[in-house]
Amino acid sequence: MIRADARIREVLFPYMIGRDLVEDYAPTRWIVDFAQRDQFAARSYALPFERVQERVMPVVLAKAEAEKKAQGKEVTRYTRIAKRWWQFYDYRPGTIAAINSVPRWIALSRTSKRPIFEFISQQIHADSKLMVFAFADDYSFGILSSDLHWQWTVAKGYTLKGDQNYTSDTVFDTFPWPQSPTRGQITEVAAAAVALRALRRDVMAEQGWSLRQLYRTLDEPGDNHLRAAQARLDTAVRAAYGMPAKADPLAFLLELNLACAAKEKAGEKVTPPGLPLNEDESAEFITKDCIRVAVQ
Repeated sequence: MIRADARIREVLFPYMIGRDLVEDYAPTRWIVDFAQRDQFAARSYALPFERVQERVMPVVLAKAEAEKKAQGKEVTRYTRIAKRWWQFYDYRPGTIAAINSVPRWIALSRTSKRPIFEFISQQIHADSKLMVFAFADDYSFGILSSDLHWQWTVAKGYTLKGDQNYTSDTVFDTFPWPQSPTRGQITEVAAAAVALRALRRDVMAEQGWSLRQLYRTLDEPGDNHLRAAQARLDTAVRAAYGMPAKADPLAFLLELNLACAAKEKAGEKVTPPGLPLNEDESAEFITKDCIRVAVQ
């Protein structure tokens, strides 16, 4: 529990890394983020600014001076950073805008052995090792959590020390979503996604497990409620795609990818990532569960 007055909360954020997601199921640190505020605006947050001035400024200035000497230049990467030492090195404006655009966002550790997605509250900021998917609805969660999406990830991504590494350009940008799911199919995918998360929370609470510990049970044979819940979700997702039972998943997705690309080239409309419903219809597919942080 962190206590902070309303003004300080404008620049103080809980912060999650990949390990927090699968091991702690909560952010384990807080950050001061002045975003792109100039120095005068940042100084108006006295206590946070003093903290950054004490901990960050000396480090940045020392690195700038060392880089100047090493390179024999007056202007280097760190001398530019030193001019705005109270700000993050990388603003990540796109990521922050994505998080702020939805009440909860979907997270995935960028490098992982298996796909473990979870909803995270808008109040929590993400480390660069967390993939941020700006979807708040259960249908999108279901598509991303499906075995089809993971098979595409394995085929289009790359490995890092034996784990799969998710990339937005080669994986997400090329992954075709269902093009004409019915309202009933959308509902089935969303319901299966909600049930999967509910099961995970119940088992984790009962056993005192982390998400990582729970998913490790899939490495062992035998009946497994998590495996069964995932299978139900996968079945619902395949139905939303209209995928024949005996179809090869990757061949099917590649054919769909090529078909979508051809339509886009011809100026025809394709169904983009996300819930394919209007705003009025979307509300019923946005439940409330997500990782949160209590602040007083």
